[in-house]
Amino acid sequence: MDPRIAAEAYKKTEGHAFEAMTDPHQIISTMLDALLKSMTIFVENIDIVRGGDASLRSKHFSRALTIIYALQSSLDFEKGGDIATNLFQLYEYARQQLIKDLTTARVEQTATAIKALTEIKTAWDSISSEVSDAR
Repeated sequence: MDPRIAAEAYKKTEGHAFEAMTDPHQIISTMLDALLKSMTIFVENIDIVRGGDASLRSKHFSRALTIIYALQSSLDFEKGGDIATNLFQLYEYARQQLIKDLTTARVEQTATAIKALTEIKTAWDSISSEVSDAR
């Protein structure tokens, strides 16, 4: 699936503006940034007893799941091969950990997923930079 289609689905769900973006690498980078932000806010607000905000936790939990779905939908398994499969599995891991941590009010697993996704984001930005330089 074209990343622009995933961005459109995300935009419709979350109300974010992607109209100005035409570079698929930038779209995915922006979506990864938004995912990491939502997962971090989710983690910061998981414990309601210790001052977490239930509304923020719920909002960013839902937003993170929506972004994960959009990212998974944007993968091209024919062209991407093992890389696409591995990314799908990483996104699925992050999704499962969010759900698990929501039900247990703990964040260890989501924090681990954030670290892995941060590494992917760094690698993605590096690839995007190389692609831009080659143009």
